[in-house]
Amino acid sequence: MKLRIKYILFVVILHLLTLVLTYFIFSDNKIFFIASEVVVIISAVIAWQLYRQLIQPLKLLMQGVEAIKDKDFNVKLISTGKHEVDELIEVYNRMMDELRKERTMQEQQHFFLEKLIFTSPTGIIILDYDNRIQQVNPKALQLLSVSEESLKGYSIDELEHPLIQQIRELQSGETTVARVDGISSFKLQKSHFVDRGFSRHFIMIEDLTAEILAAEKKVYGKVIRMMAHEVNNTIGPVNSIMQSAMGTDQLWESHEFDVLKDALQIAMDRNQNLNHFMRNFADLVKLPPANKQPIILQKLINSVATLMSAKARENKVVFEMELPADAIHIRADEQQLEQAFINIVKNAIEAIEDGGIIKITAIPAKRLLVITDTGKGISASEHANLFSPFFSTKKDGQGIGLTLVREILINHGFEFSLKTVADKQTEFTIHYN
Repeated sequence: MKLRIKYILFVVILHLLTLVLTYFIFSDNKIFFIASEVVVIISAVIAWQLYRQLIQPLKLLMQGVEAIKDKDFNVKLISTGKHEVDELIEVYNRMMDELRKERTMQEQQHFFLEKLIFTSPTGIIILDYDNRIQQVNPKALQLLSVSEESLKGYSIDELEHPLIQQIRELQSGETTVARVDGISSFKLQKSHFVDRGFSRHFIMIEDLTAEILAAEKKVYGKVIRMMAHEVNNTIGPVNSIMQSAMGTDQLWESHEFDVLKDALQIAMDRNQNLNHFMRNFADLVKLPPANKQPIILQKLINSVATLMSAKARENKVVFEMELPADAIHIRADEQQLEQAFINIVKNAIEAIEDGGIIKITAIPAKRLLVITDTGKGISASEHANLFSPFFSTKKDGQGIGLTLVREILINHGFEFSLKTVADKQTEFTIHYN
C-alpha cells in the first residue's frame, strides 16, 4: 500500500471517529457539538493542505526516480520553498549533474577507445564471456585474410584458421611468435579485462614479418660475408700453390707422379666448386634493388620452361601451360624474376620423383600466377621453415634457393605462398602487380 493511501485512510478514519464521538454530545450540549464540527472541518482542511505539501515534493522526487530509471540525466527539479524538501532536491540535482558529466566522459572514452581499436596498426580481436568473437578491427581482418562475417559470432574453438588455432593454445598473459606459411611471422598476445564483474579476453596480432626478415638478412649476411672472406683467403693462396706445382713440367716428367697430379687437379676443381658455392651465398646478400622495366610475362615463362626442359626430360616431367593469348604486361626486373622462376621450377622438378607434371597457370583478372607440381608435397614440419635461410629438404641442399626467391619477390613487392593443397598438388602462388 502506498504512503499517500495510508495517510488518507488515517485522516478519514480519525475524522469519522471524531464525528461519531461529537454526535453523542449533540443532545447534551449543542454548542459544543457545533464547535466540535467546526474543529473537525478545520482539521480536515489542514490535513488536506498538509497532504498537498507532502505529496507534491514526493511526486517530483518520483519523477526524478523515473528519469534515473530511464537514464535521462537531464531532468532537474525546481525548488518548492519548503526547506527540508529543497535540501533533498538540491542533493538530487547535484547528483544528476555528476551523473551527466560521468556519462559524457564515459561516452567520450568509449568513442576514443572504439576509434583507437579501429585505426590501430595492431590486429585486435575482442571475445565475449563465452569466448565468441564479438569485435574485430580492420587490421586483424587484413592479417588473417578473412571477412568480418566469417569471424563475428563464432567461438575461437570452432574456427580452423592456423593463427586462431595457435591463439586457442595461449593462456591469458602469454605471448608467442607464430610462423604459418614460412614467410609471414606474427606476434600473438592474449590478455583479459573485467567487464561488469566478469573476465573477458582479447587478442592482439602484430605483423613481425618485415622486422624478422630484416633481422634474418642482417644475421645471415654477416655470416656469409665472414665465410666468404675466410674461404677466399684460403682458396686463393692454395690454388696459386697448386697451379705453380701443376705448371712445373720437371715434376711430372716421370709417370710415377700421375696420381699426385690427378689429386691436385681434383683439389683445384673442388676449390673452384667451393668458390662457386660461396658466390651463390654472396649473390643472396648483394641482391640489388629490382630494376623494374615493362616485360611480357608469357615470354619470360616460356623462356624459363625452355631453359629447364632438358632437366625436366631427365626426371620425366612434362610442362603444361595455361597462359592467355593476350600479352600480360608487368613491371619487373627481368633477370631477377627469371632467376626466381628458374629456382621455383627447379625445385618443382626435383620434388617429382618418377615422372609427373608441372602446370603453369596465369590468371590476368586476379593478377595471379600459379606453378603447380605433382611432387611428393610439403609436410607440416617443413612448411613453417620453407623460406628460412640454410633450410633445405634435400640431402645436399644449400638452403638458399627459396631464400633467394623470397628476396627477389619481396624486392618486387609481390605476395607469394608455397603450400601443398592436396595429394600430388603443391602450388607456388604469386600475386604480381
